[in-house]
Amino acid sequence: MPQRWKHRPEGSNWGDFGPDDQLGRLNLLTPEKVKQGVAEVRAGLSFCLSLPLNLPGGNLLNPRRYPPVLRPTELDGTPFINFPAARMNAAYPDIISDDAVLLWTQYSSQWDALAHVGQYFDADGDGKPEVVYYNGYRGGEHVVGPVDFHDGDRPTGRDYTGVSALGIENMAAKPIQGRGVMIDLRAHFGDDRRHVTHADLRDVMDADGVVVEPGDMVCFHTGFADRILDMNGAPDAEVLHHACAALDGRDPELLRWITDSGVAALIADNYAVEAHPSSPGEGDCHAMLPLHEHCLFKLGIPLGEIWHLSALAAWLRSNGRNRFLLTAPPLRLPGAVGSPANPVATV
Repeated sequence: MPQRWKHRPEGSNWGDFGPDDQLGRLNLLTPEKVKQGVAEVRAGLSFCLSLPLNLPGGNLLNPRRYPPVLRPTELDGTPFINFPAARMNAAYPDIISDDAVLLWTQYSSQWDALAHVGQYFDADGDGKPEVVYYNGYRGGEHVVGPVDFHDGDRPTGRDYTGVSALGIENMAAKPIQGRGVMIDLRAHFGDDRRHVTHADLRDVMDADGVVVEPGDMVCFHTGFADRILDMNGAPDAEVLHHACAALDGRDPELLRWITDSGVAALIADNYAVEAHPSSPGEGDCHAMLPLHEHCLFKLGIPLGEIWHLSALAAWLRSNGRNRFLLTAPPLRLPGAVGSPANPVATV
């Protein structure tokens, strides 16, 4: 197969893990990193890092995403909840309940796959930008939808069956396990809205003795998931959009730290890891979500969002620790560009 690109974005690692790589920095989750994570298990305590998947409630956080819809499975119009098997055969005493779910994959605690965010970029070097994703995978070829927005918004007549490259199933098959590192922003900045710069991050890490090494999965505790839980499924837009710390994706020093640190994944308990909307950019054309561009598009670093980190962060702080074993596979759902997450931290 010919290489999909002649020019790669400045600061990207396209091709560094091979011409057909679909894992990005997850390649750094080596057996040695798994052993480093296992070595952090001393107390034998486990923490669920997922919110209930029906939270935050409503669609104020993102108008395209809705809570899961549960319904019974049916046969010939009969719903199978408390269904007496005797209706099929009088010799059976069993009662059967069976259900189905309509699920928005990035509604609650979630992983972003590398196909989640691409860009217009001149990968061919012909002066014309193409729709491309990490490692040069193409919109219209590997990421195909029912409408070709990159070609004049033309309906194609195709039914959507998912992406053929960079889907979430690659992360599931990896799988995601290794050493997690907690950076507790809430302990230093409270619940007020704050765009966290690299200088802020450096101060927090120095104060708490946090060291990040290549292949680590870094978790940022902001307290945002607690605000979601406090609202009990009836969220307040003011709180959703103006509470708690978030990384300043427009800070070039922060992006440089992400590159140089060698992190395998970035995770937060807030909406997008980075502040959204972001700080104003320079020039007429710039990324709406600069940290997403840097991580998903350029470096192949998956993002975990809206995780529930508070109980783990509190335990780690009270025990003078910031590292743990993180096990966090997404659903093995071929073709999906995101997935609910039910991660487990073990200390």
